[in-house]
Amino acid sequence: MIEITRPGALASVQDLGRPGFRRFGVGTAGALDTVALTIGNRLLGNPAGDAAIEFTLGRAAVRFHADMRVALTGAECRANLDGVPVWSWHAFDVRRGETLTLSAAQGGTRTYLCVAGGIAVAPVMGSRSTDLKAGFGGLGGRALHEGDRLDAGRPGVAEDSDWLGVQAPSWALPVKKLGDAMPIRMLPGIEYEDFDAAAREALWQSDWIVTPNSNRMGLRLQGPALARQPERAADLLSHGVLPGVVQVPPAGQPIVLMADAQTTGGYPKIGVVIGADLWRLAQVPLGAPVRFVRVTLDEAAAAQAELDRYLRQLDQALQWQGDGMAIASRRRTRTRAAVA
Repeated sequence: MIEITRPGALASVQDLGRPGFRRFGVGTAGALDTVALTIGNRLLGNPAGDAAIEFTLGRAAVRFHADMRVALTGAECRANLDGVPVWSWHAFDVRRGETLTLSAAQGGTRTYLCVAGGIAVAPVMGSRSTDLKAGFGGLGGRALHEGDRLDAGRPGVAEDSDWLGVQAPSWALPVKKLGDAMPIRMLPGIEYEDFDAAAREALWQSDWIVTPNSNRMGLRLQGPALARQPERAADLLSHGVLPGVVQVPPAGQPIVLMADAQTTGGYPKIGVVIGADLWRLAQVPLGAPVRFVRVTLDEAAAAQAELDRYLRQLDQALQWQGDGMAIASRRRTRTRAAVA
């Protein structure tokens, strides 16, 4: 059993979400950084979609009431276990009575604590993810509070277990920053041509700041106001939307819909962030800039294929516990925190 002793800014139970119900008005929910969740689970021998705890901005702590094997992935938080630094992107054993403490997140926003067997809460519509706006899934459909206790699906540790880890995906799938901005690849949206020429140019040429009023529903960006052409400024009927869609409200500041986004929306859609970059976008710190990079549908498909290939290769490396690809490693002692 795991006890939340400090939840930080926001902690919730998340898995890979509940696809297939948006036609009924039920959002997807799930981890914002699905790559980090998948890797954490694979390090433990779990299915990729097992539930974990998602911490936002770090500054959290949990106490373990049973021996178990865990993994930390996502944003680096200089974690320590009873005062001993532990590695991110590694699986390791914890003992009953030990406390894992996370400092403030560095270079990211979301950190995942995965446990062997996954977090054991009741599934709702095939998923254990917390839908915070609808109030179901996870633990009572809400954010985790101090004193909450969660069961692990497979407690206990093996006598001969040791540390097993991988490089952070930011090393394996590097991108070159555009100045200080994180490049985020995007397709033009269905209403892209409704915006005037200045707005379309600004969309690709400007740095967009992730504002503090961003949340799991959407990342609100700040930059030049994006104006529609007067002859195309009529109100739109509400229509289906998905995570990754970039909507522009009347004030002209874009909102990138994320995992907890609503299922319909009436704002014009100027673009769609490609699926292969949503995990990167989810980790951009508040106040940091992003730059949209225009891609074609073929380029978006190629990016997804590259990400899928990386995850398959990682699976193979962990399965064989090898280091031939220089992404898997073993360590028997806790020495220092990994730099993601």
